Amino acid sequence: MVERVLITDAAAAMVEKLRGRHGPLMFHQSGGCCDGSAPMCYPAGEFRVGGQDVRLGEIAGCAFYIGAAQFEYWRHTQLIIDVVPGRGAGFSVEAPEGVRFLTRSRVFSDEESAELARAGEPPRGSS
Repeated sequence: MVERVLITDAAAAMVEKLRGRHGPLMFHQSGGCCDGSAPMCYPAGEFRVGGQDVRLGEIAGCAFYIGAAQFEYWRHTQLIIDVVPGRGAGFSVEAPEGVRFLTRSRVFSDEESAELARAGEPPRGSS
């Protein structure tokens, strides 16, 4: 099965560290202000997922959502969540660690795109 979102080992290790401090976590990537389209990590339940947010999957035990408009831009790519030195916004729980999550991507192959088309659209909202 083709995954729409993956996580690097380094980012998964950061998620584990953060989970130890904050409990269950989730990710959301919007196209909004502040960090633009950076993936933001929140304690589960502290970010309200909207009915148009698209659930791309799960990474490191965390649900990963993307805003509907951003999904339309990124639907042809696999998102790869990484962590790099530097500070993002104060809204994401990794900010005090001196790192920030970052989205890398790669274009799906024709075969992967066909498999995703057969699977149908990913779910929207918190369901």
